[in-house]
Amino acid sequence: MTSASANLGPHTREIGLVLYRDCQAAMVHGITDLFTIASLFSTRNGGPALRVSHWQRGEDGTFARCHDTAPEKTGEPAVLIVPGRLTGPADRDEAAPYADWLRDRHARGTTLASNCGGAFILAATGLLDGRPATTHWLFARELQDRFPEVRVDADGIVIEDGDLITAGGLMAWTDLGLRLVDRLLAPTVTIETAKFLLIDPAGREQRHYSSFAPRLTHGDEAILKVQHWLQSRAGRATNLAEMAQQAGLEERTLQRRFKAATGMKPIEYVQHLRIGKARELLEFTRRPIDQVAWTVGYEDATAFRRTFHRILGLTPGDYRARFHSGADLAVAA
Repeated sequence: MTSASANLGPHTREIGLVLYRDCQAAMVHGITDLFTIASLFSTRNGGPALRVSHWQRGEDGTFARCHDTAPEKTGEPAVLIVPGRLTGPADRDEAAPYADWLRDRHARGTTLASNCGGAFILAATGLLDGRPATTHWLFARELQDRFPEVRVDADGIVIEDGDLITAGGLMAWTDLGLRLVDRLLAPTVTIETAKFLLIDPAGREQRHYSSFAPRLTHGDEAILKVQHWLQSRAGRATNLAEMAQQAGLEERTLQRRFKAATGMKPIEYVQHLRIGKARELLEFTRRPIDQVAWTVGYEDATAFRRTFHRILGLTPGDYRARFHSGADLAVAA
């Protein structure tokens, strides 16, 4: 392969990465390499090149390139990406100056993108209001609470909505990078880049990886008691009457308060607990799928398969094929 900068010309498209305190270095450097590799594949076949720039906010509040894969300066970047970071999302005060600058760049025609917790800075622009977006599944509820107008979808790895693109947690930058290569260069370059980097070019969803994280800090002691009781039963079969008895509430009152506290109906909550237990059994044992279904409270294996697919987007068999640990461990029923 030859130098990327040697092939830059009038058809070069610039992608900028917005750096801020403690942003994910692995993503910044990794996606820079991904774009550089894609650019080499593209220009080798006579296609356009990608230049990658890193943008940093100075002490005077202005933003400037602090790294660039090309020496010459062109106009606005075609895309600006906000990385996530390992220490958690930026708060409102920290996000504000970045959001103002990004909003201005967007008004000049730049497409905005984010990865992981970078969605919080993108949401602070107000541009995501009323539009779909994703972030790390662990941050999804916080993003929705902080920005209620955003249509948060924690299942998607990448949500591409025209001029705004969001990617899920941490390593979803690989999916975001390939999506941008496909958009700015060509599908054939995307496939070549994915093969070179040994990454899957398509077909992943964040829900394949996310764990059920129930809301426990809502302050409703009766509902919390039911949640703890359900957890202790490891997802085994139960019904609304038993849950109401545990809470000391009428069934209708339980349903209303449970939804208000957890964001889910009681039956949905139980389904997520059961599927979580089923995932553990599929990952660490070789029990037949019908037996797994029975163990987690489903007498009807077909209903179990249907619910499993609805929640995770994979069949139980596909899930086991992808995530089985390779060892048979003792997992309590």
